[in-house]
Amino acid sequence: MEVWPVRVFTVSELTSRIRDLLEGEFYEIWVEGEISNLRSPRTGHLYFTLKDDRSQIRAVLFKLQRRYLKFDLEDGQQVICWGRVGVYEKRGEYQLIVDYVEPKGIGALQVAFEQLKERLASEGLFDEERKRPLPLLPRRIGIVTSPTGAVIRDMLQILRRRFENVEVLLYPVKVQGEGAAEEIAEGVTYLSERGDVDVIIVARGGGSLEDLWAFNEEVVARSIYRSRVPVISAVGHETDYTIADFVADLRAPTPSAAAELVVRRKEELRERLSASVRRMEVAIKGTFEVKGERLKGLEGKVMAYNPVVRISSLYDEMKKKLKRLEACIEKTLEAKSSRLREQMGKLDALSPMAVLARGYSITWRLPERRIVREGKEVEVGDLVEVTLAKGGMRCGVKERW
Repeated sequence: MEVWPVRVFTVSELTSRIRDLLEGEFYEIWVEGEISNLRSPRTGHLYFTLKDDRSQIRAVLFKLQRRYLKFDLEDGQQVICWGRVGVYEKRGEYQLIVDYVEPKGIGALQVAFEQLKERLASEGLFDEERKRPLPLLPRRIGIVTSPTGAVIRDMLQILRRRFENVEVLLYPVKVQGEGAAEEIAEGVTYLSERGDVDVIIVARGGGSLEDLWAFNEEVVARSIYRSRVPVISAVGHETDYTIADFVADLRAPTPSAAAELVVRRKEELRERLSASVRRMEVAIKGTFEVKGERLKGLEGKVMAYNPVVRISSLYDEMKKKLKRLEACIEKTLEAKSSRLREQMGKLDALSPMAVLARGYSITWRLPERRIVREGKEVEVGDLVEVTLAKGGMRCGVKERW
């Protein structure tokens, strides 16, 4: 009988051949399945099993690739993995080495959004009870946004139109891209800790989920939560929602709407003051009526007693109470009037005309008619216009410092 020559493989040779075949054939592949047995040891790698209803395969996502993961992996998630097959020759095992993971049927960013939203809500960052009202008349408004573009221009225009005396402090930041979230968080923290900012607006124009993602980062949410002053979130369009919206004390549908919400018109403030005066008048009148009816009752009781001594005693008591009542009413009226004068004085003090009346002036550089705040903003020979409390003048610059 003829014996055919055969080749005998060692275990190492066979395993090496299997490795070459698998790693060469399945180098860049997409694999779909359900995550189970997820483990995250101290090394920072993620180990899990990817399975379907008939089979399963071990998988690993190394620490380097894990940094680019937009959401947290969980047991039971249906995912699509991109990677390659690797063979561990010492144990004769193969596994899927994953380089990229995305959820099946929903974007990674949307999953990350929902996961962070659920976690922060469970910590109480969205609770309505902790949210603060906006100040009635803020003296200084802090804005965290890009220093260029239509957003900041529109907001400043609205703020000046509604109340030109309000002071605005801009903290310029990137509103998308790498490092944007950290800059936004730093801006909120800085304005909050200054001590002279009454309210903060975090603003950005519209965009996709990816464009707005900086406002969905945890570092931004934490900075808004820790702010010492109220924060308005004005990110995107009315239909756009970010994590910052849920944490902020107030959500504005657009940046322009935020500018309108934070500053009331002078006419509205005057109406509120007038309403306060009317309420005080009604309260004082009611006090008079109640006390008057009580006096009538006392008079009736006095008349019901015939003894002269009793009548005299009650009469004296009535006069004392009347004096106390008059003193109380007078004190109340004086306090209310003083508060009203104080509020009216504050309102008048904010008027530009009041500032001009004290001897100040406003200088405009011509022809662009731009307000001059520093001497270096004009050159010798420039034409300027000076507005006074009464009248004004046009002048040429002969010297500056």
